[in-house]
Amino acid sequence: MDDETDDELARRAAGGDEKALDELLRRIRPTVLSRCAQLLQYRSDAEEACQDALWAVARDIGTFEGRSKFSTWLYSVVSNSVRQTYTKLKRKAPEYPTAELPQRPDPRTTSVIAGSRIDLLEALEKLERRSPELVPPFVLRDLADWRYDEIAEWLDRPLSTVKFRIHEARKAIKQYLKEAS
Repeated sequence: MDDETDDELARRAAGGDEKALDELLRRIRPTVLSRCAQLLQYRSDAEEACQDALWAVARDIGTFEGRSKFSTWLYSVVSNSVRQTYTKLKRKAPEYPTAELPQRPDPRTTSVIAGSRIDLLEALEKLERRSPELVPPFVLRDLADWRYDEIAEWLDRPLSTVKFRIHEARKAIKQYLKEAS
């Protein structure tokens, strides 16, 4: 099994092979945790999102059809898990004293497009409510660093549509971040 690619393991796991699923989950855990930690501020929150994502992979692997790379499918699962974890944490936030909440970073030392991770997640949440079709291409391009053609293939949209949606998402995110500061 060690010489098999993740794509091959995922196809076998999707077909019901439990050993392939176990090996796949073991292999992807570090990557999933790393991706979660890129967006969630605290390690414990990233670990929770990672566990949720791995559970979702185990539960939904049968939906992986192998038409695209497994990493593409996985990123979608991880992205959803991070957003769900963030939403849960945000709902709990009023229970905590404000002194314990992270302070807003100085905008002069923070990326114009990215802001802080928390600001970015809040902006993505606003964008998803307003224009949900803009979120996946933005996340895949600017956070996952996918190529435009990969995004177009994954989303089954023309390249021009993907580029337009990413452009519109960037404008909206920039505006949300400006309003937040």
